[in-house]
Amino acid sequence: MKHIGWIGLGNMGTPMASNLSKAGFPLTVFNRSADKTKSFEETNVTIAQNISELVWHSDIIFTMLTNDEAVSMVYEEILGMEEISGKLFIDMSTISEDLSVSIAQKLKQKKASLLDAPVAGSTQPAANGTLTIMVGGDATDLTLALPYFEKLGKYIKHLGTNGKGIATKLSVNYYLSILYLGLAETVLFAENNSINRTDLLEIINESACGSGASKVKTPLLLSEDYKPAFALSLMQKDVMLAQKNGVNFPLTDAIIETYTKALNSGMGNQDVISVINYLKDNN
Repeated sequence: MKHIGWIGLGNMGTPMASNLSKAGFPLTVFNRSADKTKSFEETNVTIAQNISELVWHSDIIFTMLTNDEAVSMVYEEILGMEEISGKLFIDMSTISEDLSVSIAQKLKQKKASLLDAPVAGSTQPAANGTLTIMVGGDATDLTLALPYFEKLGKYIKHLGTNGKGIATKLSVNYYLSILYLGLAETVLFAENNSINRTDLLEIINESACGSGASKVKTPLLLSEDYKPAFALSLMQKDVMLAQKNGVNFPLTDAIIETYTKALNSGMGNQDVISVINYLKDNN
């Protein structure tokens, strides 16, 4: 049985790694902030002291990190190791396509390989193992990764060569950025016309314009408790990455401006739908 390594134990990485452990795969984890490994201390999971130790003892290494900077730092250390040939790296982070392709090329030079495999879905689908996984890379590598992906997601789609999983994820999140901003504006518009928020969201979710996106954000909008399932800072990062990847449409500038201003107003660590509070205070 292949030994699995997992680097990155944030809000998404922790439940995803846990699902691999529960499925019985031999697993080693590492996180730069050691406190994030506590939930694995009384399990069969091995906790590595550093990245090199984890990579050395693993055949397949998953990374689930926050941004380009974090991914660059981790893979710079990995690429500095003397012997990584034959290992498969699977990056499930949402980063720039250029960086992902560059890392894949450098790994190939060391006779290792990379799949970019970002996911659609937030913390609850991560815990339930029902994420959507978008994969870029070699089909042979995907075959090797498939048993693990099947414990993490309900739908796995191969999109082509390295970088195409990332390009697809940025497209999906650009769409989500429009949906969430539109939902927030619609709720405020209705309330300004004395329509109860609960009534409006019930109608939206029962109508053709309802969606998984509106339904998952409804409880947060009703409770006005914006604990992050998907942080606003991450959405702002993703729309900026989409712009870097070439998105340039009539809504693009307005979306980027709004999420950036909401981030700068201190809402970055709240859920993305907390953008409603920024709109309420600034319109």
